[in-house]
Amino acid sequence: MKIELAKVRDEFKMSESDCGSARVQVAQLTTKIKHLSSVLHKKDKHSRKGLLAMVQKRKKLLKYLRRTDWDSYCLVLLKLGLRDNADSKNY
Repeated sequence: MKIELAKVRDEFKMSESDCGSARVQVAQLTTKIKHLSSVLHKKDKHSRKGLLAMVQKRKKLLKYLRRTDWDSYCLVLLKLGLRDNADSKNY
């Protein structure tokens, strides 16, 4: 998991020392969400709550990225295979 997160960080960073920009955070959260959703069991309520919290945080970061840097937003959506949510257009 750590190796995969490091690969994602290297792919999405804007400069050499970048490890916390919105692009990197969205990519890392997407990797964590995919991993957790693949191993999640039906009755695991605590992990499900954590998963939903990560999804909401990613949603907020995407909203911020869309508002501030449209090119990065489009790049992140394209590379990660995410969809543009129609509801987020009316903020």
